[in-house]
Formats: sequence, C-alpha cells, structure tokens
Amino acid sequence: MKKLFSLIFVLCLTACSSATQFGAGVNITFDPRTIGMQIDDTIMQKSLSARLALVDKKYFLSIQSEVLDGRIFLSGKVDQPEEKIKITKMAWETKGVRSVKNAITIKGQSNFKNTAKDILITSQLRTALILNKKTKSRNYTLETVNKNIYIFGIAMDEDEKKEVMEEANKIYDVEKVIPSIYLASELSRTKIN
Repeated sequence: MKKLFSLIFVLCLTACSSATQFGAGVNITFDPRTIGMQIDDTIMQKSLSARLALVDKKYFLSIQSEVLDGRIFLSGKVDQPEEKIKITKMAWETKGVRSVKNAITIKGQSNFKNTAKDILITSQLRTALILNKKTKSRNYTLETVNKNIYIFGIAMDEDEKKEVMEEANKIYDVEKVIPSIYLASELSRTKIN
C-alpha cells in the first residue's frame, strides 16, 4: 500500500510539473528554487492577499503580489496615495519577507492612452523574451507603469540577466527599466555557505 501511494504521488508530481506554477508565477520546469522555497513563497503570497482582502475587498482584484525567495513585488492600482503606503506596510509585515518592491499606481494619474502604451510595451517585451532562446520568459513577471518597465524574476545566470535587460532597453518609448532580477545562485536556500 505504501509503495502504491508513493508511486501515485510521484506520478502526480511528474504530470503536474510541466504546467504547474507556484508562488511568483514562475513555471517550476525552469524554477531553480526548491519545492520548499516555492511553498514558502506561495504561503507568503496567499497570506498577504488574504490580509489585503480583509482590509478591503477591492484589493482582491486591484492588487497583485508576486513572491520570490521572500521578496515581494506589488502591482495594481489604488484610489489614494495613503492606500499605497498602507499596502506597502502590510507587505513588510508579512512573515519571512526580505524586501518589497512597489509598482502600485494611483488611479487618475494615467489616462487610457498611457495605459494602452504600457500594455503595448509589456507585450513587446514578453514577445521578445519568448523569442529569445537565451532567456526563459516564464521566469519573469513584467509590469509597465507610465512607460517604466518593472521586471521581477529569476535568471539562471548573469548572461541571461544581461540578455533580459538588453531586450527591455530595446523597446521603443520605454523611459526606465526597473529590474528585480535575482540570479539562481542568489536564492537563499541555494547558496552554499
């Protein structure tokens, strides 16, 4: 019976691994984090999302959070600057947090035209990363706010990180590239002490 359970468990993990995503939206096929790290990041993300929804239900849909190795990336839109500060504070209060990057914008500070440009910039970079064989596009969350590209993810090595930055800087009309790209070797539980 024990062997049957083990076999079913391994088959489930194998079958799910090609399409399953954990934590920060990084496909586990390319994710150098351990399963334990992925679970910790998922717990942090779900905990923060639940706390935000308890404060105000609108945050459930308007605020997105991604977590990689205890590093939280926030995006979305709020009505007031005070809300952005409150959400940032809540992110820092999450157990196990190592850093917080905030790309939340205030509604009314951008118009339809700017939003359309931001979507186009994000789409262009996503396409460039997919077509570039030197990058693993699934390992990155991209967000463009007022022509500033925020890149959050894991690069397997320094060359991949450089390649992602070069692709971002090639996009027309980008004002600033703000990276939060961590090397696989920088992840807390993959470091050799």
